[in-house]
Amino acid sequence: MSYSIIGFGEIGHALARAFARTGVEVAVATTRAPESFAADAAAIGPTIIPKTLAEAVKADTIFLAVRFESHPEVAKALPDWKGKTVIDAMNTQAPLEELGGLPSSAFVATQFTGASVVKGFNHLVAAVLGQDPAVHGGRRVVFLASDNDGAAAQVGALAEKLGFAPIQLGELSEGGWLVHARGKKWGHLIFKDLITFA
Repeated sequence: MSYSIIGFGEIGHALARAFARTGVEVAVATTRAPESFAADAAAIGPTIIPKTLAEAVKADTIFLAVRFESHPEVAKALPDWKGKTVIDAMNTQAPLEELGGLPSSAFVATQFTGASVVKGFNHLVAAVLGQDPAVHGGRRVVFLASDNDGAAAQVGALAEKLGFAPIQLGELSEGGWLVHARGKKWGHLIFKDLITFA
């Protein structure tokens, strides 16, 4: 299984640190040339590999950590996303009418034709997401929602490998709303930093 992170801002860096902590290799990419952020990647760890966007989208599982308004551009990097799992780690202030009344992750799914979209890793602020998830004798929770049970389970297994405790929230039309940052009204689980001891 191969992994990549598209976007290397605060959330991209936080996700990269999670991969580096566990020694799992992950590609990182932006719309810029890899050389422009190679030093940042190297500073996080040797398993963080700078790549071009065209190279990074070849991964099996892809984290979207770009600004929400940039994701349609990323979607154009492949004509068909069949067989890919796309983890939507983005948040948006876009009003619901701009999203066709959908939760943001369901809207994202319409852009990535053929992909299995999983909403996840978006409810924690970057400073918290980037910390070791083993805290106070427990594990930090990440919430996941998807219309594809298999993809959700696969991302759940990855979350566990990275040290988190995944909690499945159901489909995008159900759990997607709980972790949806919309306009000035936040989903009930946004920015909740929860720890499980199970």
